[in-house]
Amino acid sequence: MGDTVGGAVAAHRTVSRGAAGLPDDPRARVTAPDPGCPVEVTLAALRGRWTTLVVREMLRGDAYAYSELASALPELSDKVLTERLAQLVSAGAARRTRTPGWPSTVTYELTPRGRDLGPVLQALWDWGTNSAATPPAASPAPTEEDTDAP
Repeated sequence: MGDTVGGAVAAHRTVSRGAAGLPDDPRARVTAPDPGCPVEVTLAALRGRWTTLVVREMLRGDAYAYSELASALPELSDKVLTERLAQLVSAGAARRTRTPGWPSTVTYELTPRGRDLGPVLQALWDWGTNSAATPPAASPAPTEEDTDAP
């Protein structure tokens, strides 16, 4: 249920007066994938197996040493964890901080932009939970209009 404004239900700011759930933004009218599309930017930040789990672990606290993340996800290889952390840093979702000294320490933490991925992961979880509970309806058999048959 949406928020109310003057007693009327207000739609979320991404919902246009057209089709529900579609943003009222010219970038939503593209006819081919565009790396500048906000959805594509988000998917690029979360791409790859394990990325969502790394973000989930980082959402649980503040700064983490590499070893803490590795311990939290014991089945994740060092190679993949290193790649996913570099990807998140490159996307601006995480920050890598090296503290000089002997030995030097490196910590990773989500940036405010990275913390904004929390509701995104929750929405993906909710969608997956609802989809798993409701199997897709069987597609109807194609008709002559659906085929290119003469």
